[in-house]
Amino acid sequence: MSTSTIRRRLVSAWVSTVISLSLVLLLVGMGTLLLVNARAVGNYFKENLQVSVLLKQHVTEEQALKYESQVASIPGVRATHYVSRDEGVEEMSKMLGQDFLDVFETAPVPISIDVNLEAGYVSSDSLAVVRAALSESPLVEEVVYQTSLVDALNQNLRRISLGIVVMVALLLFISFVLIANTVRLDLFSRRFTIHTMHLVGATKSYIRAPFMGRAALQGLFAALLGIIFLVGILYIVRDEFPQLFQIFTIDSLLEVMAVVLVTGVAICMASTFVMVGRLVGYDRDKLYTY
Repeated sequence: MSTSTIRRRLVSAWVSTVISLSLVLLLVGMGTLLLVNARAVGNYFKENLQVSVLLKQHVTEEQALKYESQVASIPGVRATHYVSRDEGVEEMSKMLGQDFLDVFETAPVPISIDVNLEAGYVSSDSLAVVRAALSESPLVEEVVYQTSLVDALNQNLRRISLGIVVMVALLLFISFVLIANTVRLDLFSRRFTIHTMHLVGATKSYIRAPFMGRAALQGLFAALLGIIFLVGILYIVRDEFPQLFQIFTIDSLLEVMAVVLVTGVAICMASTFVMVGRLVGYDRDKLYTY
């Protein structure tokens, strides 16, 4: 077999190994991205949960606007939205039909204020405190929010976070196994070279050094390729899910990139360290059955 043929096979094996590793690291990156942004996703849903403050029928627009400014100063309130009677009637018409007012002598839809809270206040206990603060005004008829929805939201977010942690842990384990097998196959073709180096007196650390350097380079290239794939997928889905990019930040993406880089290099080097150490300990007969 000619030298050029061997070189082509080695290059082909190296490229296929890098691509395989990059796909595994892509999955790790996606799982890590969800994990890093789990709190941000939870906060996004919590902060978009609305508390409706229904005012009494006799309240004027001027009184309502003044009260809205007072509501905005209550601790835990992130944003407020004034809903006039006309806007309320329009919303009810969409829900119940255009002729729903025919059965009433006067429009029953009151002025209301939609309140969005900070994420830390979206819990049953905190909402009860906010509700009491909102209800203190004589202008308020009722404060409406779905307690069951809040409880379900918090429970589901905890379950989702736990599920993401388990998924990332499984992906890391799977990636370690796959990368270890890939490294094992890569070292298989060099097992006699390693054995020969050991026979002439080379120490384990000396034998490992070139393989560790190659493993680090291989892990680095695979991680960079995985990051490119990840960024490409995010770019493609950007138009389909624009809400995601209100949650995912550059800082979180940089954190994920760092995790992918460290994971790729660390697992490749760890697998190579273990596998070369095993090969050095094998005798010549065992190398044929390796």
